[in-house]
Amino acid sequence: MTGVQDTVNGYAQAFNKAQSAYEIVPVSQGNYRELQPKLEAAIRAGTPPALAQVEFTQFPALAAGGQLLDLTSAVAALPGGLTGDFYPAVWKSGQFGGRQYGLPWNVSVPVLMYNAGALKKAGVKAPGSWAELEAAAARLAGGSKRPLVAVADAWTFEANVLSRGGALVDGTKPALNSPDAVEALTQLARMSAAKTAQPRTLNDATRAAFDFARGQNVFALASVANWIDARKLPFFDLGIAPFPCEKPGACSVPLGGATLSVPRGNSAAAQAGALAFWQFLNEPARLANWVQVTAYAPPRKAVTPLLEGWYTKNPQLRAAHAQLNRAVPRPAVPAYEGWTRLLEDAINRATTGKQSARAALDEAQRQALK
Repeated sequence: MTGVQDTVNGYAQAFNKAQSAYEIVPVSQGNYRELQPKLEAAIRAGTPPALAQVEFTQFPALAAGGQLLDLTSAVAALPGGLTGDFYPAVWKSGQFGGRQYGLPWNVSVPVLMYNAGALKKAGVKAPGSWAELEAAAARLAGGSKRPLVAVADAWTFEANVLSRGGALVDGTKPALNSPDAVEALTQLARMSAAKTAQPRTLNDATRAAFDFARGQNVFALASVANWIDARKLPFFDLGIAPFPCEKPGACSVPLGGATLSVPRGNSAAAQAGALAFWQFLNEPARLANWVQVTAYAPPRKAVTPLLEGWYTKNPQLRAAHAQLNRAVPRPAVPAYEGWTRLLEDAINRATTGKQSARAALDEAQRQALK
């Protein structure tokens, strides 16, 4: 979270001044995928941090492997007014096997970002479903313009599948080629072939942002937290809408973000300090500041009234954050993170025309079952 280091450092300094029992020293270790091997190495070496920000798909394997301390008893001693105030899906995201190994702080929801000026000029409304998105992209396409950025990203694809009432996991088993997954990827592949979508990999982020800014792309599926950087892009007005819901009444959105966990090897005193800092971070006024600085969704319901003025100025973010009411945790399956890599490869192969959606997902499913 290099972009908000100053904010996090400020919280730590305020906590350190507020009490004398603990000292928090924040250290940035890069993005989630860069952090994971460093965290595992520190645990093996017996020098773990007192608190680590563990991305949701990384969390189950670490918990199952005994790499995180069980916080169930410690959490039970906390005020119910605190623990009971979190959105159910947010709180459940820190659980594995019925035990608490993680505590919430930064959570996000997927959204549809769009070039508001391009839509207004064409007389197109922000699409609310995938069918509407495909129709809008066809209307806006032409020349070198490919309206939708189709990124081979497991999280937004999972959201695509959930928007249809589907799932990528059946219990603890992979369901990467479920009917709804095949339908979702078939549509992305169809749009890519029709040149109404532009295939991209996660490594193409900089190029994709440039193309989005200059109008080559009009729609982008992203985290609500990307709003902070995306609104700084030149040349256009940024719009943001809830993630497309293809099956009203059955669609949900997967939470994004991380859980704060205490790695194995910490002392009881370090655990107590970690929990004290976590409570400090989650005080409503501080969380309200965090949301406004980062655009992350507010994990606690008590924070929402404090954001009223900010939401009045940013009504699209109010609608985006309201998706927390239909949010679900990421699958609590240790192997799921590995399956997401298979998914991303399948998405890339299908959207670039190397394989059909069905064949790509069938292959991903076979690999996941090995």
